[in-house]
Amino acid sequence: MLISLASCIIAQKVQVDEGVEAYPTESVTLRCQFIGGGSTKLTQVSWIWEPVDGQRDNIAVFHPTYGQSFPNLLFKDRVTFLHPNLENPTIRISNLRMADAGRYTCEYATYPTGNEQGTTTLIMLAKPKNSADIVTVQAGVKSVVVAQCVAADSKPAATINWISSVRGNYSTSTTSGPDGTVTVRSDYRLVPTPDDNDKEVTCAVDQRTQERQWTKTLRLSVEYPPFVTISGYDHNWYVGRSNAELVCQVKANPPPTAITWKSASGPLPDSVVVENDRLTIRKVDDAVNTTFICEVKNKHGANSHRINVLVNEALEDPSSTGVVAGAVIGSLLALLLVVALIGVLLTRSRRQQRRGYPNNGESITTAGGGSNGDYGNKARLLFISSKNGASTNNNGPMYTYREGCDATGTPTENANNYHPHHLHHASSGNPSTPHDILLCAEMDEAEQRKYDLDDSLDEDEERYDRFGEGGSVPPGAYHPHRGHQEEMDVYLDDDMESQRDGSVISRTAIYV
Repeated sequence: MLISLASCIIAQKVQVDEGVEAYPTESVTLRCQFIGGGSTKLTQVSWIWEPVDGQRDNIAVFHPTYGQSFPNLLFKDRVTFLHPNLENPTIRISNLRMADAGRYTCEYATYPTGNEQGTTTLIMLAKPKNSADIVTVQAGVKSVVVAQCVAADSKPAATINWISSVRGNYSTSTTSGPDGTVTVRSDYRLVPTPDDNDKEVTCAVDQRTQERQWTKTLRLSVEYPPFVTISGYDHNWYVGRSNAELVCQVKANPPPTAITWKSASGPLPDSVVVENDRLTIRKVDDAVNTTFICEVKNKHGANSHRINVLVNEALEDPSSTGVVAGAVIGSLLALLLVVALIGVLLTRSRRQQRRGYPNNGESITTAGGGSNGDYGNKARLLFISSKNGASTNNNGPMYTYREGCDATGTPTENANNYHPHHLHHASSGNPSTPHDILLCAEMDEAEQRKYDLDDSLDEDEERYDRFGEGGSVPPGAYHPHRGHQEEMDVYLDDDMESQRDGSVISRTAIYV
């Protein structure tokens, strides 16, 4: 029996929420339910508010006989029972205030066990009212507040940080309100300089009721007197120059209230035109040879800058100088072109002479003694014989040359001085044949060695003679001096040219 009673007592309890959160002007529901009544008789239920420890105020009462009662005037018309009965005396509080925060106890009066209760904590939250502003300061040497950031009337308290590219520091203070809210204020400080003007600083606020971090970027405002410089003078002002210009460049905060141009020698020259920060000289003359001064003022003071202008003597018109320079360059180019053309013509003339071509109207001397030109003292001849002739040369073209030709192309040396490679020995007094046509261009000693034949090759001469008379012995090979074999190979390689039919011909020899 005792055990059953104890179990019943343990099973009897009041079920409530441990804690709820809400914002001002909103509504909140506080649930309460009696579980496992059994033989326990519920007499009355009450809601008790505890804003602070030790203070208990009834805000709502329900009695099955006497009905509902709301004794606390602070909650008048703001508290109602959702289910007006003893088993589920849940209430709703509307139009919440920050002061409504505290502990709310649902308390039952029962028989025979006495009072049963459950407590819910109401947490009131407040979103911060964030703001950030700059503080305009004047450049100086002391640390001052240049920006402020505030997170006002928040619960719980907000956290403020600064993000900045300038070297400063900040301090934070908090103030509690009568309704339980907290205001956080942060000041950003530095020693302001003109270079800090317009630099960026950012205030960042964090608080649990915000979905994301709140930030605001500010541009510092540091005021200072004007800094002045003059630009535009290039040290090339000469008499007659037009539209020379000076510019007064100003750095100031706030902007200048006045810009004034002056001359150290007195009034500005008549050729000067002033328009705000610009001074224009329509035409430079000796009067411009002075010192120009630019004065600038703002509310923090005045400053000036001066520049000495030195006027040079009149110079030639740059455009005419360009024309003269162009003419000189053009003349040089034309002269180079003429020299190149003369060089080409001389080179071509020399090549023609070396190849045996007529020059200056001269003509070639034929075998019959006709006057067609002089080929010089040495000449060479490439013999091309008919395939059907008695003297047919089946080994390709043969070179020959003779020493000392006269102007008519007739050999001046004796027959016994011919070199052994001649196809036919011509006797003195016989008329010149096509084989005797010589190229008479001048040869130096090195070129002569290319064609100097070995006088000791008598046997080869006899073989050529027999071949010319129809013999079966083929003509011998062309033999230069053994000491000059390499020179001959190089020359023949450079001089000979292949043809489509498989033959080779000389580029420089004359074919007859």
